[in-house]
Amino acid sequence: MTDSPSPRKLARPGHDGSAGEELAYLVETPAQSAATGLTWLGGFKSDMTGTKATALAEWARGAGRHFLRFDYYAHGASTGDFRKATVGRWLDDALAAIDALAEGPQVLIGSSMGGWVALLAALARPERVKGLVLIAPAPDFTEELMWKGFSDEVRETLRRDGLYREPSDYDDEPYEITMKLIEEGRNHLILGAPIPLEIPVRVLQGMKDTDVPWQHAMRLVETLASDDVTINLSKSGDHRLSTPADIARLTQTIEMLLKEIEP
Repeated sequence: MTDSPSPRKLARPGHDGSAGEELAYLVETPAQSAATGLTWLGGFKSDMTGTKATALAEWARGAGRHFLRFDYYAHGASTGDFRKATVGRWLDDALAAIDALAEGPQVLIGSSMGGWVALLAALARPERVKGLVLIAPAPDFTEELMWKGFSDEVRETLRRDGLYREPSDYDDEPYEITMKLIEEGRNHLILGAPIPLEIPVRVLQGMKDTDVPWQHAMRLVETLASDDVTINLSKSGDHRLSTPADIARLTQTIEMLLKEIEP
């Protein structure tokens, strides 16, 4: 893989409505791009230079596809205070990036938390989003996979201190989980009722995923209103789904979806 170029910046408002934050992004813009563009939505505490995002950028370049990737508020090369971050802020970032930087109709590719953001963005921009490819999607994760899974002791720590430092399998430093993240996330929960999306959705999920159980992905499939939903379960796949075989399966899934939605 080649090194990623220096990111560009999109001005974003601060929490008080003033200017001052910057959303970092990278974009592949072929001289003659195909009709449908692609936008990558990364996971919690991930950035746009990860294995899957970088591989997709290279694939999109070769396929002549406009491909946008960015770092959410307080992620990667973007500015922000992670303790002030919320699902709503990350959704706003995604919508701002799509509105300002994406070209044409879109297929959103969401990984883990990015799957939740992609679903919310599709609901907010039905005129732009024509399909979804979701990798180990984690809708409602702040409630279903965090809060409900926390011990009484951890919940009490969050209520008392507003902050819990959760050990991470992916980083030497613990994740800082805030009560604000949990409470604000409740404004965006979508698994409690049919999700009114009638676009094609493709889900890739590992059955050895210890972060987002495959049953969570199945619940999403059952909740989507669209009948054009398929799930590909990898019996040996983990949460990352970043092996060469996983990447090949991902690009093939995107190619097949594009053939379906483009005339």
